[in-house]
Amino acid sequence: ERYRNEPFVDVLPAGSHPDTRSVRAANTCRIAVHRPQDGDVVVVLSVIDNLVKGAAGQAVQNLNIMFGLPETEGLQQIAVLP
Repeated sequence: ERYRNEPFVDVLPAGSHPDTRSVRAANTCRIAVHRPQDGDVVVVLSVIDNLVKGAAGQAVQNLNIMFGLPETEGLQQIAVLP
């Protein structure tokens, strides 16, 4: 529920496993939460493309916020070179 309105965060359904291919060239973080039966431990899995969601993408996202631009500006269509 916390990330419902976040444009770059996907919380996957229970039992799902995030796949790195699904975030290639995307400014997206995919998260899955697992709690083993009768376990006292919660396992959180997340995947990002660190070339986009890493420092460069984070810088663009932060500058957008600082300058009052939409947070998603320039981050929804990212060119991918082979």
